[in-house]
Amino acid sequence: MTASDRGRFGRITSASVYVKWFRDQAYYDSAAWRGTWTLDGGGALMNQSIHGVDALLAVAGPVKWVQAQADCMAHTGIEVEDHAVAILGFHNGALGVIEASTSCWTSEGQPIRLQICGTEGSAFLADERIELWDFKNAEPGDELIRRDLMGEAASLGGKDPLAINCLQHRKNLIEIITAIRESREPSPTLHDARRAVAVIEAVYESSKRGGARVEIRA
Repeated sequence: MTASDRGRFGRITSASVYVKWFRDQAYYDSAAWRGTWTLDGGGALMNQSIHGVDALLAVAGPVKWVQAQADCMAHTGIEVEDHAVAILGFHNGALGVIEASTSCWTSEGQPIRLQICGTEGSAFLADERIELWDFKNAEPGDELIRRDLMGEAASLGGKDPLAINCLQHRKNLIEIITAIRESREPSPTLHDARRAVAVIEAVYESSKRGGARVEIRA
């Protein structure tokens, strides 16, 4: 079980994900499908940030409502957003933020940052590394986690899409194939995957409506 499942955070009060990436104009110009609603399905949120949103929901639980703004700020010739900010209200009462971008230039690129805070603990993750692992009630495994998983995070695609680690994608494909062979539902389930899509679609709807609150029914 995860720290969240075991209640180690206490009451979760803050749950946010930040994807401050950069894609140059050549990236969008390199293929006709990039930056289109029909073939890309969305921009910085749907394409680059959906795995971060999925991870956020896996830890903090389902989102009840969103208020958001999304826009194309740094690129031309694309239909979708390259920057979006959303305020989230979770069913458990927590508040949070999604910030997704392909318009944040840095020399090395930045990792996806997932930050969870509660009344009894906080954990900050940067891609596959841990930046903070701190709980009121310490457990023997905490020091092992800090020793093995804390450290500087390499940006896995923050500036260069070819740098994205395919290991997790490979694990997902193996799980789907195995589930088909065993005639069972894969884990995570299709419903789990749909939750992240529903949140992003609600962000788009809120932005279209000038930042109005949009309730999520997923």
